[in-house]
Amino acid sequence: MPANPHILPRLTVVGAGPGDPELLTLKGARALAEADVVLYDALVSDDLFALVRPQALRVFVGKRRGYQAYSQEETNALIVKYARQYGHVVRLKGGDPFVFGRGREEMLYAEQHGLATAYVPGISSAVAAAGSVGIPVTHRGLSEGFQVITAITANGELSTAVVEAARSRTTTIILMGLSRLPEITRLFCHSGSAHVPAAVIQNGTLPDARLVTGTVATLADKAEAAGVGAPAIIVIGEVVALATATPLSAVEFATTAIQYAEVA
Repeated sequence: MPANPHILPRLTVVGAGPGDPELLTLKGARALAEADVVLYDALVSDDLFALVRPQALRVFVGKRRGYQAYSQEETNALIVKYARQYGHVVRLKGGDPFVFGRGREEMLYAEQHGLATAYVPGISSAVAAAGSVGIPVTHRGLSEGFQVITAITANGELSTAVVEAARSRTTTIILMGLSRLPEITRLFCHSGSAHVPAAVIQNGTLPDARLVTGTVATLADKAEAAGVGAPAIIVIGEVVALATATPLSAVEFATTAIQYAEVA
C-alpha cells in the first residue's frame, strides 16, 4: 500500500539513448519532467537532469569501474519503495531498456507489487553508435541483416551467442565485449572471417567518441594499441568499410534539444 493514499505508485522505464543527451525522445523528456523519483544508471548524461524538477529525488543505482551501487534485487525493491512513498518513479537507463537493459524484468517486478508501469523506448547504442561514425548496420549489397548480441553471460562467461554469430555473414554488433575482444576475434577468425572489416566504437554519439577499424584478425591489437576503453561496441561485417573519419552526428543547431524540451 502507498504511504500516502493520495498518490498513484507507478513506474516508467525510460531509455536515455546512446549517450548524446539530445537523443532522448520527447516522451522521455516528459517522463523526466513529471518524475517524483529518478533512479538512473551510469551511462546516462548528467545534462538530462536539467529536465528533472528540483524537488524530485535522484538516486544512482548503476555500476562504475567495478563499483555497483545496488544489486538488481535491491534496485527492484527501491522502485517499489519509492513509488509507494513518492508516486512516479522513472527508471532511466542508457540506450533502450529492452536491449540487454533488464527493463522488462524491473517492470514485471513492479507489476507484481501492484505498480502501474509504462515503457518509453530509447535509441539503442547498438545501431546509433555505429551509425554515428558512418557504419550502417545494413547496406544494399553489403549486408541484408544484423544481429545484436551480448558478449558476457550473467555468470561472466563468454556467451554462446558469440560462437553462433561467428558462423554468420550478417552484420554483428557485440555489446559489453571489449574485455573479451581477443577471444571474440579468435572465434571469428577460426570461422573464416579473419579478413572481414571490424571496428570498435567507444563513447559513440558523444564528442569524445573514438573509432578503431581494422579486420577481425587485426582489431584486438589495434584496439589495445589505441587504448580504447568502455563503454564500447564491436561491429563486425562488410559495412565497417563505410566508416567515416568525421562523425556523422557532429551537427549543431541554434537550440539544443534539452532547451527545446524545457520550453515545450
